[in-house]
Amino acid sequence: MRRSITTLILLLITIPIGLAIRLLPLHLPWFLYKYLGSILWAIALYWFLAAILPKLRPRAVATIAILIATLLELSRLVPIAPIDAFRLTFAGKILLGRYFSVKNIAAYILAIAFTAALDSSAHFGRQNPDIPSV
Repeated sequence: MRRSITTLILLLITIPIGLAIRLLPLHLPWFLYKYLGSILWAIALYWFLAAILPKLRPRAVATIAILIATLLELSRLVPIAPIDAFRLTFAGKILLGRYFSVKNIAAYILAIAFTAALDSSAHFGRQNPDIPSV
């Protein structure tokens, strides 16, 4: 239960930072504006999955997150009218994105791997009753 609460708190911290990057006039360089949003989206995805799947080890959560992020990115290549219409809305832009980019997949993988390493290190050297030691 403690891990679920911690990861939920981290998710609730990550989301407003990601929204601020995308919505506020922070005058960031284009590279940071583009990829920091993608990185924070991937981090939020990881914390969301870790919150709803607290018994999974960080490596398993990361594997699922990378799979979901990659599939969502690849889904942009397949035209599906209702999903494409949703992508044009604010929520669709934030949740699904609009344009395919291999660079986004790389950003997602790096962000998720870093977040999983951070999650693992938080439990390193101590027994966590919420995570089985299999």
